[in-house]
Amino acid sequence: MKKNNIILIGMPGSGKTTLGTELSEVIGYGYIDSDSVIVACEGRRLSQIIEQDGREAFLDIEAKVNAELCADRCVIATGGSVIYRAHAMEKLKNLGKIVYLKLSYETIASRLGDLKKRGVALKDGFTLKDLYDEREPLYEKYADIVVELNDLPIAEAVQKLVRAIQ
Repeated sequence: MKKNNIILIGMPGSGKTTLGTELSEVIGYGYIDSDSVIVACEGRRLSQIIEQDGREAFLDIEAKVNAELCADRCVIATGGSVIYRAHAMEKLKNLGKIVYLKLSYETIASRLGDLKKRGVALKDGFTLKDLYDEREPLYEKYADIVVELNDLPIAEAVQKLVRAIQ
């Protein structure tokens, strides 16, 4: 049976954490940040996991954590790279509605700083534009709902999300 969760996916800097916490308050749901769960389980920051174990091992850890989430009536903010493991996305689809927080490349670029410090699972030689171009079709593929949020203030973005998930 599909649960009543809202699962947020999108690029780093798309607002999954910020909007997720706000959305959970507005709709009266719990809140889970899957990156925080990874950090708690591994005892290391995301950037340390990627640096010490490599990108592929990180993606496997991220997929395992997301695939094992058990929740109901929660907003779940995922890491941006969760879309690289189909089995994790299938499990998340069974947990609820997947909502893609879509922003333009220009908006994402203006929000992000150092991708390595942020713990972004970046392929060697990839730029932020390469990452955006690779991930965007995957976010679209897995999303039940796509919400475009370019340049919206937080309160307006949350209201747009509330309308989209109803």
